[in-house]
Amino acid sequence: MRKHWLVFSQIVAAVVLVLAAVAGLGWLFPGLMPNGTKISIREIAQTGQAQRAAGTYAEAAKRALPSVVNIFTSKEVRLPRSPFMDDPMFQRFFGFRPESQAQRVTNLGSGVIVSDQGYILTNQHVVEAADEIQVTLADGRSLPAKVVGTDPETDLAVLKVQQAGLPAITFAKPDSLQVGDVVLAIGNPFGVGQAVTMGIVSALGRSHLGINTFESFIQTDAAINPGNSGGALIDISGNLVGINSAIYSRSGGNMGIGFAIPVSIARQIMEQIITTGGVTRGWIGIEVQDITPEVAESFALPSTQGALIAGVLRGGPADRAGIRPGDVLVKVNGKAVTDSTTLLGLIAALSPGQTANLEIQRRQQPLQLRVQAEKRPLMRRQAQE
Repeated sequence: MRKHWLVFSQIVAAVVLVLAAVAGLGWLFPGLMPNGTKISIREIAQTGQAQRAAGTYAEAAKRALPSVVNIFTSKEVRLPRSPFMDDPMFQRFFGFRPESQAQRVTNLGSGVIVSDQGYILTNQHVVEAADEIQVTLADGRSLPAKVVGTDPETDLAVLKVQQAGLPAITFAKPDSLQVGDVVLAIGNPFGVGQAVTMGIVSALGRSHLGINTFESFIQTDAAINPGNSGGALIDISGNLVGINSAIYSRSGGNMGIGFAIPVSIARQIMEQIITTGGVTRGWIGIEVQDITPEVAESFALPSTQGALIAGVLRGGPADRAGIRPGDVLVKVNGKAVTDSTTLLGLIAALSPGQTANLEIQRRQQPLQLRVQAEKRPLMRRQAQE
């Protein structure tokens, strides 16, 4: 009996080993699956590569990096003189009136090559008042640059270097960006050299920040620090979606809130500057403000839509057209005005000499007026049109 039991045990053990071996073949050779599905080792390798590639933005960075440059500027400033130098007693003993000393101040920033003919887009504050500008390309070459034109009201500037065949960046399609999209910021933070940071689009159309006159910023949490100004904000395909411009910071460093000028605005300004050397906007001579719920209640307005006329320049286009303080401007050439920022954009889009149809509300009564726009004078950071 014991002999038979030993034989039975050996047979059971052998069967278990055989079943285990067959199961192991399924793992060792994926092409032999119990359900008949065939997966090759090559397919498994390709799947792994695809999964790894999904976590990298190396191709986007590789495509855009050659188009981003470092900008170094310098200017001469006069140091304030000591009040003792104007003292008659001081002059009596020293016998001369020393002039104030001059000192060169340097600044750094970034820029984006937008044309193979040497045009570079950057922030106006990067090159403001500079008397010497040097551009360093990604390949290490250093070239002198000249300012073609600036637009302080959007904080944009165009530079030119005498070098053809430069690697120009590709512009993304206007309005292609969405909240939640992954973006990369490329620039020269703190002068350490070209660097890439990654984040997402936190918000679009940010305004009323007091940074520029015309604001419609992309907000991102991609790290933007001093030196990144004027650099590129790109999408995961390496296309330019914005020009890094400003940060919100209490310490001077990145706090996860950065702002970039959208490519739709940057490209429009860039083309005007290259073509004419500057930017021309319409103006009608009014001061406006947003309609808050409190203002709407005070003026007995049905909603907060539109822009309240807070002031009218005497003798200006709006004054001649019959616009009065207290009017609410609701449409310009049939386009709705939602707030003061929208109105600034609609008026600025008018060409000097162009006549615009304005729809206003005066004492809750609709009124149609026509106004002839003039050329907008330079008024930085003012809600005046």
